[in-house]
Amino acid sequence: MEGIRRILVVDDAPMFRELESLFLARCGRVITASDGGEAIEIARRERPDVIVADLDMPGMPGDELCRRIKADADLSETPVIIVTGRDQGSEHARAVKAGADDVVEKPINRVSLIQSVNHFMRLAMRGLVRVPLDTDVDLTLPSADAQGRSINVSRGGIFIETEEGCPEPDTQLRLSFALPQASDRIAPTARVVWRRFETEGLLPGMGLQFLELDRESARQLDEYVYAHTAVQPDDAA
Repeated sequence: MEGIRRILVVDDAPMFRELESLFLARCGRVITASDGGEAIEIARRERPDVIVADLDMPGMPGDELCRRIKADADLSETPVIIVTGRDQGSEHARAVKAGADDVVEKPINRVSLIQSVNHFMRLAMRGLVRVPLDTDVDLTLPSADAQGRSINVSRGGIFIETEEGCPEPDTQLRLSFALPQASDRIAPTARVVWRRFETEGLLPGMGLQFLELDRESARQLDEYVYAHTAVQPDDAA
């Protein structure tokens, strides 16, 4: 039927395909594929609104599938959510560098998955939801250490103001910060996506995209952003 949203779930493991399909059944019509090649054929035929793909699949892993989707003129605007399986920040980085619009960790959290899919389908927004975060941030730059102050954060990145200058876009760095009332600090690697130069009343700042991010840190960010999002999807309750 016209108007029905289509979600393509790609995973070589039947159990995970069924689990994700069950979670997303209320979000739209779920289509499944068991490998990357089949997923590309289905995507070209069905034109899904969102693709959810496992990172570690034989033949064509999820990051390669994402690259091919983003390189296809007819599919490049399709949001791709990659699901990672091991508690390694390097897997998160693989997904981000492939162009994934979002990254969800296993074991799959139903609320996080639904929120991510609904965000891209309903809000017609490419970026992830950002919420305010006012906290000190330690920065380890290629040349020196620095200090900054965060302004907002999403599940995929953070905006930081600093008086010590902002490196060029694509520069990779490490940062460390704590969410309110959290016992452990979050210490991902990140890359500079864009810079704000000093203007009247505003310090220099930079938007960072998280690269290596461990499972526990991703979980903390999930919970913080979800708790501070003004409008939450009804079917994620």
